[in-house]
Amino acid sequence: MEEHEKEALRQSYLEGRILLLDKPYQWTSFDVVNKIKSLLRYRLGVKKIKVGHAGTLDPLATGLLIICTGRATRQIESFQGLDKTYTGTFHIGKTTPSFDLEKEPDQDYPVAHITEDLLLATANSLVGEQRQVPPLFSAKKIAGKRAYTHARAGLKTELQANNIIIKTFEITRIEMPEVDFRVVCSKGTYIRALARDYGESLGSGAYLSALRRTHIGTHSVENAIHINELQL
Repeated sequence: MEEHEKEALRQSYLEGRILLLDKPYQWTSFDVVNKIKSLLRYRLGVKKIKVGHAGTLDPLATGLLIICTGRATRQIESFQGLDKTYTGTFHIGKTTPSFDLEKEPDQDYPVAHITEDLLLATANSLVGEQRQVPPLFSAKKIAGKRAYTHARAGLKTELQANNIIIKTFEITRIEMPEVDFRVVCSKGTYIRALARDYGESLGSGAYLSALRRTHIGTHSVENAIHINELQL
């Protein structure tokens, strides 16, 4: 890349760019932010720049992550307020302490009573405004520390419930004990917590075994790129 091209690209990131990235599995959202900062530093010589993401995506999830740089970081809050769309898989009949695969299943529940009609009706019953208690294994703050630090230390802590809206909850595949879903929800919704609530509402248990964010508002993961495809 010619020096004048580097300078133009450097200025574009400083002035503000909005990047749609497909977050890799087992990367944290901050891993992506730090990777972009590193690329800007070593490839373009940008030593100081604001880079932020518009909504955390769990390490075990993949999908759309909106990254803002420079002056575009002022738009982060507006992106955070948009509805999110997720697809994924619940495992029915077992639970884990983290409500996903970060921890091994530790409890078994009855599933003989669960029919296709019950799976569909229960999903429909969870559509609408509600109060949701976040997972303890989450980035919610408790006394200035992330909740997951308390959880991993074995501390028992209760989190306050949030007001959320589940706008769409569709069951797209049933192959017990796996159930695939599509959810459209408001800001602040934890799909792992929805797995917990879904399992309890079934008279059983459930945990999240796969998750992908496909949309943030009208922004689609189909228009996103992998971090390795970022042109810098």
